[in-house]
Amino acid sequence: MISKRNSILLWVFAVIFTLSAAIYQRATGPTYPIKGDIEINGQSFNYKLLRTFSGENDAPISITVPSDYKGRVKYRHFRSQEEWQGLEMNHNGEDLVAFLPNQPPAGKLEYVVSLEYKDKYYTLNEDPVVIRYKGAVPSFILIPHVILMFLAMLYSTRTGLEAIGKGHRTYSYTTITLITLGIGGMILGPIVQLYAFGDLWTGWPFGGDWTDNKTLVAFVFWVIAFFVLRKNKKNRLWPIIAFIVLLSIYMIPHSMGGSELDYETGSVTTGLKE
Repeated sequence: MISKRNSILLWVFAVIFTLSAAIYQRATGPTYPIKGDIEINGQSFNYKLLRTFSGENDAPISITVPSDYKGRVKYRHFRSQEEWQGLEMNHNGEDLVAFLPNQPPAGKLEYVVSLEYKDKYYTLNEDPVVIRYKGAVPSFILIPHVILMFLAMLYSTRTGLEAIGKGHRTYSYTTITLITLGIGGMILGPIVQLYAFGDLWTGWPFGGDWTDNKTLVAFVFWVIAFFVLRKNKKNRLWPIIAFIVLLSIYMIPHSMGGSELDYETGSVTTGLKE
């Protein structure tokens, strides 16, 4: 049995653990901005290069530098042998800004940013940065999706701890985990995908989208844990397995193996590409 005091401590641990897992997953994903700094003439300038952009506008690429600096962005479609196209960066207040042209949902560009100061050129990123475009997702869909997926991981963690500690709330926590994961991942998740990339489901058996597939795998394991516990509420094995599966999935960077537009065919592909 788990005492009330220990239950509170386990909840605190579960919250901290879940927040850490969520931050790790987001920060290691291919859509997280690339941040860095560059030193020019004894001055250091911080920059953030976008790797995802939503909506119908062009994507702003900016860096805060003095007015006597110039900048240029060269870009082309990702996975192409096209000639690079160039954009001059213009001053907008304290920022030097250029706008990468909007692309269809799941379209990608690769780009390189350079600065010019007193006839010398400085490249921010030697390796091209890849930015993926997506459609805008309404807040009334996206916010509940994010909240429910966080709650699913939170209750998954708490369920695993409850099962390990032989607590009496394992079945009820499993039920909440299944409900939050089912609504957040299996219902709202595909709707988010539809708004962002135009397809409701791109996982198995229709495609290789990692986000859809890993959500499906986690959901199946929690369904099994739920029905096993429904017959035998003292079972500890399956809720622990389901927790480990969902945790392992959270360790996969967010948006890895996601949708990508093939500019030659006009079709959207999923999964990791060479």
